[in-house]
Amino acid sequence: MEEQDARWEDLRREARKLESDLDTKLSSYAKLGGMLAHGGRIEKGATPDVLGGDGSWKSMEMEIESLLEKLVDVNDSMSRCAVAAAPTTSVTQKLARHRDILHEFTQEFKRTRGNISSLREHAELLTSVRNDISEYKASGTSSPGPGLLRERAAIHGNITQIDEVIIQAQSTKGALSTQRSMFMEIEGKVKHLSDRFPIIRSVLGAIKRKRSRDTLIVSAVIAACTLFLLIYWLFK
Repeated sequence: MEEQDARWEDLRREARKLESDLDTKLSSYAKLGGMLAHGGRIEKGATPDVLGGDGSWKSMEMEIESLLEKLVDVNDSMSRCAVAAAPTTSVTQKLARHRDILHEFTQEFKRTRGNISSLREHAELLTSVRNDISEYKASGTSSPGPGLLRERAAIHGNITQIDEVIIQAQSTKGALSTQRSMFMEIEGKVKHLSDRFPIIRSVLGAIKRKRSRDTLIVSAVIAACTLFLLIYWLFK
């Protein structure tokens, strides 16, 4: 039993360290997304300051994925260790909390990665348009005609509108994800309480049955009194 307890504590320490590392990495990854959202660009192989010299955005994605996989393995090991040691309520609650943290980190990573992917695609499209314009200017052609100027203005206007739509969609997606996580947490707590205190359900059921019975009795008494008054009034 003591060996299982020691194993459990070692796994918990490892899980907390991985969670701390993930929190730091995800924070830097989110800053990278914010930099891109405000007009920053990441070139392939670049090492922006927001990454703290750890490598490119792709390298950071790989590190986060590796940490998530390790945390999944540690959580699985904790589950097996808890089952082998006949888990108490405290152990079950701690294990559930570690699983919730893993789920939150996974969802946050997927959300941020999707945002960065969309922003990079938008930045690449904008760069392509700018390069085409630069090549046209460098070709030695005389000043563009009114039609080309209108087309260029329309392109820039569309890019600006797309940028605004992307930012709004990301904000809405983040809010919906937060609400979903909140509802899932509330649902889990309610289910936990329901499973932990089954006597509450039986008491509520008894109260409901008693209320229904009292309602039937009162209805029967009222009907009898009404019938008695009708008979008395007819034969008076």
